[in-house]
Amino acid sequence: MKLEQVAVQLYTLRNHMKTPADMAKTLKRVREIGYRAVQMSGVGPIAPVEFSKMCQGEGLTLCATHESSDDILRNPEAIVSRMKALGCTLTAYPYPRGIDFGSEEGVNQLIADLTHAGTVLRDAGITLCYHNHNLEYRKLNGTVIMHRIYDEIPADVLGAELDTYWVQMGGADVVDEIDRVAGRQPILHLKDCGVDDDNKTVFCEIGNGNLPWKRIIAAAEKGGTEWFAVEQDTCPGDEFDSVKQSFDYIAANLVEG
Repeated sequence: MKLEQVAVQLYTLRNHMKTPADMAKTLKRVREIGYRAVQMSGVGPIAPVEFSKMCQGEGLTLCATHESSDDILRNPEAIVSRMKALGCTLTAYPYPRGIDFGSEEGVNQLIADLTHAGTVLRDAGITLCYHNHNLEYRKLNGTVIMHRIYDEIPADVLGAELDTYWVQMGGADVVDEIDRVAGRQPILHLKDCGVDDDNKTVFCEIGNGNLPWKRIIAAAEKGGTEWFAVEQDTCPGDEFDSVKQSFDYIAANLVEG
């Protein structure tokens, strides 16, 4: 993994991304920390072209986005237009909102809708990935739903954006899951998992939790992952301090050279 492949998922900094003025300040601070790429998510109202120009002005690559779950499934053509305006070719279905994972009908419909949306995006030169949480790792009739989604949708229609924390919380082995999606995962969410003083599982800065990062990165690189996006859903203090801790750990321990 090279340093220029490391991005920050802007959802982590969502409290600092509410207005265009906030965004400009935040992107500047992100670049000062050392990040060279960002993933767009949790951002307030802004014209896509304006946001893209902000990133370019700071020397940041807009490597990927998260788009509305409902819009992806119901109006993928609108997603194509937005991605074209952003100048970005990689996005992800962020959360299965309203999907009944206890129902064969619900899972079948999700697979059908994702197949349609992914085909529309693929034909426009855009890659749609699936961003998991822990709930996709429940079993329905003996089969892990996340595995079924990837098994039943062609790799050129739906890619993977595994989230390391949520894979762990779903009871699966992170490295095994990365190996399962080898060749179809252009982006990986780096999110650490640890235990706090109250014995509760918490989101951690990279290196402050218990995930085996060298094995994770090696497996992802072997499988062709291009982008490594740092994300922390909640932080113990200042979010910029957390994303800097993660960046510094990655730069010191995980990147080439």
